[in-house]
Amino acid sequence: MKHYMLLAVAVLMLGAVGCKTSEENYKAAYDKAVARTQENVGLEAYDKVQAEKRRYTEVVNGDSVRVVRAHCNIVDGQHADVKKYSVVVAVFDQLINARSYRDRLKEQEGFESYVVMNNSDKKYHVIVQGFDDKPQAVAFIKNIQENPSFMKMKILVPIPWILEKR
Repeated sequence: MKHYMLLAVAVLMLGAVGCKTSEENYKAAYDKAVARTQENVGLEAYDKVQAEKRRYTEVVNGDSVRVVRAHCNIVDGQHADVKKYSVVVAVFDQLINARSYRDRLKEQEGFESYVVMNNSDKKYHVIVQGFDDKPQAVAFIKNIQENPSFMKMKILVPIPWILEKR
């Protein structure tokens, strides 16, 4: 009976050791998923997605920046308050979240922030600052990216970009 107990314990221990996950297992599963995704998407679709991303990129004074031209409605305030070039730092589906982030930008950072709704994607864009001149907007974005103390709040988009008012 003791031999059966020892044998059962040994089998359980070997089974527990063999089921451990490792970084190699995760990487292999990830690589397999990526390969499956690439097969399903195909190179043509991938190229279209990449071209769409580049379509909005412009070079201004030697800096590459994303510029999106769209018709927007200001949420709180006057249409005249919206400048031609607005630096977007957050995008929300819900207005209450956009207003909350805008209020924190005004109170904690002192920016002239406002919220606009993009008519094409029906999302609320939080503008940290508006400019009448595109190079000024690009310089502002560069300052945000290169100087961490310039804006202490977390930016909620991967890279700040410019929304150009039509």
